[in-house]
Amino acid sequence: MEKKRVTLRDIAEQAGLSTASVSMILAGKSLTRFSPETVDTVYNIARTLGYETKRNKEAGKVIVLVCPSVINPYYATIIQGMEQEAKACGLRTLLVTTYWDTDEEKWICEFAKDPLVAGVVFAMIPQQPDLVRELNKAIPVVAVGDKQNELGIDTVDVNNFNAGLLVGRHLIELGHRNIAYITTSLNSQHSARVRRFEGLKEALKHAPDSKRLCLFTEEISALTELHTVDIEHRTGYKLAKKCLSEKPQVTAIVAINDMVAYGVIDAIKDAGHRIPEDYSVCGFDNIYPSHFSGVGLTTVEHSIIQRGKSAVRLIKNKIDHQRPLVLESDDAPVTRVEYQSRLIVRGSSGTLGKMPPHHVTL
Repeated sequence: MEKKRVTLRDIAEQAGLSTASVSMILAGKSLTRFSPETVDTVYNIARTLGYETKRNKEAGKVIVLVCPSVINPYYATIIQGMEQEAKACGLRTLLVTTYWDTDEEKWICEFAKDPLVAGVVFAMIPQQPDLVRELNKAIPVVAVGDKQNELGIDTVDVNNFNAGLLVGRHLIELGHRNIAYITTSLNSQHSARVRRFEGLKEALKHAPDSKRLCLFTEEISALTELHTVDIEHRTGYKLAKKCLSEKPQVTAIVAINDMVAYGVIDAIKDAGHRIPEDYSVCGFDNIYPSHFSGVGLTTVEHSIIQRGKSAVRLIKNKIDHQRPLVLESDDAPVTRVEYQSRLIVRGSSGTLGKMPPHHVTL
């Protein structure tokens, strides 16, 4: 039996609106005339009934990919992994960057309710979990990032606490007693950065003799992220210079990620010091420039491409099993896919031997 075609009148009757109003909402016209609740209602009814138009004929095939920026090869690589898998799954992608702007994230959560969008994949842990959990009641959402049991949505992640442990133990084994952690904005909205720091602290806390960990951080606004292409390198360079000046006893510097670590390396070399003879430097993520012979950065492998692909496979499975859409309940099960961190040792870290003249042991 041929399935009855869904019409604007069908949606209008369920929504309690005129067909003209429904038509405007689904076309994205004059939306300011309607309350957000009305727009959401129409979108949800249209999606549930399977309404099809020329505009949404790709519905069920378009997923929104969200990331802070694409200048860091970490995000460029993870997005490419997502797009490779999307192509293989017959999905189309739409990329949106936020530069860690919470207003942009809020806009995405509203935009994604449009019937054209089948799902959303965040290449980072969302800054506003409540909004994203609410979105997940309308369409499938997956996030890639830090292990977050309390996030309430499906995730593909790594345990950044363990990553910090790996780096900390590596430097302790090399004989380093005074270590600095250098990072961009460090707060609850950037859990991976916090967890890496906590892992480092844990490694030092359980070391057999006294170890010291100092922190250098700088708050970076969303506007600065947007307008400063080299913000991570610049921050690493600036904070490393501060560390060299204020903490001469430090012999190893751990950067929040590889891009910040490159700035640290340049600051150390520009100050006339050697790596690793004078300072060891470590990062996280193992982005592709880190293995270049001129860099040789010790870092942590986080399976970037594979995690991007896994996120899209996960959301494709959710899309395929949620037609017609069944709204998620508050106690719906959450799927977690976890990749293991792996230390990659290169030439930027080395055994601490005889103290150079500029180092002072406290």
